[in-house]
Amino acid sequence: MNGWIPLGLLIIVLLVLISLFFRFVPVGLWITAYFSGVKVGIGNLIGMRLRRVVPKMIINPMIKATKAGLVINTNELEAHYLAGGNVNMVIDALIAAQRANIDLEFEQAAAIDLAGRNVFEAVQVSVNPKVIETPIIAGVAMDGIEVKAKAKVTVRANIERLVGGAGEETIIARVGEGIVTTVGSAAKHSIVLENPDSISQTVLRKGLDSGTAFEILSIDIADVDVGRNIGAKLQADQAVADKKIAQAKAEERRAFAVAQEQEMLAEVQRMRAKVVEAESEVPLAIAEAFRKGNLGIHDYYQLQNTKADTAMRESIAKDEKTAGDTVISE
Repeated sequence: MNGWIPLGLLIIVLLVLISLFFRFVPVGLWITAYFSGVKVGIGNLIGMRLRRVVPKMIINPMIKATKAGLVINTNELEAHYLAGGNVNMVIDALIAAQRANIDLEFEQAAAIDLAGRNVFEAVQVSVNPKVIETPIIAGVAMDGIEVKAKAKVTVRANIERLVGGAGEETIIARVGEGIVTTVGSAAKHSIVLENPDSISQTVLRKGLDSGTAFEILSIDIADVDVGRNIGAKLQADQAVADKKIAQAKAEERRAFAVAQEQEMLAEVQRMRAKVVEAESEVPLAIAEAFRKGNLGIHDYYQLQNTKADTAMRESIAKDEKTAGDTVISE
């Protein structure tokens, strides 16, 4: 009985070791690779585990590459995987490029993938051109009429310029700039409407695909329409602005006239004050003349009679004026 206990413990330890071995060493994956013609050893698979590389992420793409006739070693795939690349997509792109007779090396495909571009889609676009549709782009002809156009740009991926080349947004922006320039250089908007192909021909001659990851094959104007009369709107806005300027100048002149009027009123009040001041000095002058003997009693009474006569005349004239105003008002 005591002899069975060590034997049972030994069996348990062996089972644990076997389960750990099959868990740590992908034997099934090694068998698949062996019968698929991929030369990889158990030690390489264990090394992948130790390097924190998922073996199936390397072996499965390696099997596809081997079956497609590509010559690639596991070290290249491991390096690309550890750099954060998509190994499976790179292999798919290489296989597609080989079938389409496109010269694409693994290093180039890996660089495109690490640059953040979809290398497999790039190969597909190289074989099957892609159509980029621009939004509605508005331009103003020389006669002030707005012309709206929408274009469809057929492009093909340029594998050589995928790394560092501009994307679709740049293509759309450049085509839009070309449309605006072409419409703006037209003497009349009717010229653009009659011959919309002139837009695409002018834009194509500009070489808009330079520095981009695409090669422009054609630019087709999908829709062209007439927009607002920008020239008339600008003239109307200018007229409103001129009116406001004229009103401001008139208000300035009115304020200046009011200021001048107030200054004149102030000047009249100042002159009246001087008159009152001069009139207050008359009695003093008369008294001084009496003391010096330059004015007699007879002269004084004659002066008083003259003042009374003048006051009477002013009173009569004021009454006549008041009566005349009353008659006119009636």
